[in-house]
Amino acid sequence: MLYSDKVMEHFTNPHNVGELPDADGIGEVGNAKCGDIMKMYLKIDGGKITDIKFKTFGCGAAIATSSIATDMIKGQTIEDALKLTNKAVVEALDGLPPAKIHCSVLAEQAVKAALADYYRRQGIDPTPIVGDIGECEACHV
Repeated sequence: MLYSDKVMEHFTNPHNVGELPDADGIGEVGNAKCGDIMKMYLKIDGGKITDIKFKTFGCGAAIATSSIATDMIKGQTIEDALKLTNKAVVEALDGLPPAKIHCSVLAEQAVKAALADYYRRQGIDPTPIVGDIGECEACHV
């Protein structure tokens, strides 16, 4: 299995690793069965993501997709962060092997789960805004 230089860079030197103890939104997705669990922490101020951290338990592709996803939405508005797709994550990493595409799906879902948590904490139903965060199909093989 060949990984791009960008995947290797984000795997060996991941950005935004850690926790935010005073996070405004926390999302966790994945499943111990497939071996990939992502947890995202968001700090939001005035509708902008001012800080973001992640903790990922999983393979190199899972760590790389978490890292690049946090880079892609840090400093963005909530609206722009909600537009993050797994396809954009894959493109930003210059591709992923087919067997690892589900890692990019988990990265998208982790961001959306953290935003959904943020809305819940504001007393707002997140489903009409964030959509339904389904289960990772790859985790149920």
